[in-house]
Amino acid sequence: MPSAVTPHAPGSAAPAAGRPHQTWTLVLASLGLFMVALDTLVVTTALPVLRVDLGAKLTDLEWTVNAYNLSFACLLLTGAALGDRFGRRRMFAVGLLGFSAASAAAALSTSVGALIAARAVQGGFAAIVMPLTLTLISQAFPAEKRGAAIGLWGGIAGLAVAAGPVVGGAITDGLDWQWIFWLNVPIGLVLAPLALRRLTESFGPRPRLDLPGLALAGTGFLGLTWGLVRANTAGWGSAEVVLSLLAGAVLVACFLARQRRARYPMLPLGLFRLRGFSTANGVSFFMYASLFGALFLMSQFLQIGLGNSPLAAGLWILPWTATPMVVAPLAGALSERWGNRPFMAAGLALQAAGLGWVAAIADPGMGYAQLSIALTVAGVGTSMCFPTVANAVMGAVPPQEAGVASGANSAIRELGGVFGVAVLAAVFTGPGVYGTPDAFVDAFKPALWVGAALAAAGIASALLAPRRTTPPPEAGPSPEAGPEAAARAVRAGRTAVAARSDG
Repeated sequence: MPSAVTPHAPGSAAPAAGRPHQTWTLVLASLGLFMVALDTLVVTTALPVLRVDLGAKLTDLEWTVNAYNLSFACLLLTGAALGDRFGRRRMFAVGLLGFSAASAAAALSTSVGALIAARAVQGGFAAIVMPLTLTLISQAFPAEKRGAAIGLWGGIAGLAVAAGPVVGGAITDGLDWQWIFWLNVPIGLVLAPLALRRLTESFGPRPRLDLPGLALAGTGFLGLTWGLVRANTAGWGSAEVVLSLLAGAVLVACFLARQRRARYPMLPLGLFRLRGFSTANGVSFFMYASLFGALFLMSQFLQIGLGNSPLAAGLWILPWTATPMVVAPLAGALSERWGNRPFMAAGLALQAAGLGWVAAIADPGMGYAQLSIALTVAGVGTSMCFPTVANAVMGAVPPQEAGVASGANSAIRELGGVFGVAVLAAVFTGPGVYGTPDAFVDAFKPALWVGAALAAAGIASALLAPRRTTPPPEAGPSPEAGPEAAARAVRAGRTAVAARSDG
């Protein structure tokens, strides 16, 4: 059995240094997620201020969001692989400290270019923190309690979603936009030592990192996300965008081909033959494409289209963003009885209906009551998906594959977010869209209809999900077993889950 401070021995299939402390694991993992999710959304209500203060253009505003999402999406599989190899507790702490340092760099930025660079570094360390939060919880809780635990994890994520626009607006109004980044520094400095002291170390089944695989995955996702981010500036038919998307697709194909023959693949392709895993990832892609794209424009609509201050915009958006605090824990707990499929399908339907409702009634003179009901409907739908997608992904795979499953799901989710921002911004972009509230709303409405359509597109994937996934087997080789025993155990686990997850 390896110690908590040394890499695991070759061939070990997820040994752990003691019994996981469930309460500490849930609290610390959820707070790590809170910090990462808060920073994603805390920027949204500051976008109009950043546009004026730093002289940023619409493309610059996209980059303050997408630089984070770009590095996040490209490095999520790498973050999960590092956790599996060097220890999930250790890398979780490294991610928290790195994220705090990058946040300080963002706060000290004096130009939009420096801010975008700092945001990219933030996204890289967030790619370590995010997948490990779900992996740590999945390792600490047995299958019969995992749904409720992930529901609480989703509720904390909902708190970050709710607090982000309000905190961003309050800080931008009362202090300055730099303080939305300084906020992360004390949180990270407190959480990192607590994680090292209170969490139980665990490892994945792969004794070596697949360095060529990491390079192919990272550059492939970079090509795809770069093409999506640059499409609205350079043009969807430009050589830059077309070649970037083609190069990304080719590199991802090479990565997948390598995974088929790698002795220790960082992404076992057999996981995608599990219906529960593949359909949940489809739901995640479309849900986050819709959510991130709509959020990017909604905070600007509340300020430019309706004339609110940043703080007022954060408060107006609360009916949408606060619902996960209440709905996500309930959905996570109820999914243990009713399964994940009905919550994913109904959640996407409500998200689509709520965003379509806002698109139908958007007007420079609209009141709070009109908007709040529609946003609440969208928020309830999103909240139903948060925990059930995560539970479906983690419940569909063998326990020893929890790290790579979480990393794959996070990468697909972030790629969906970048895709959504790019597509909605492409529909929105036009001459004079920031000229008057009427011009902004005229461009905002068709873009939001596209966001509603993206959510609706994910319903098909939700309906194809298995009604209920049987908990995967817990078996694995002993810490003394060699690489071949570890590989046999992983293959046996996948086979057993495949036989059970199509019910």
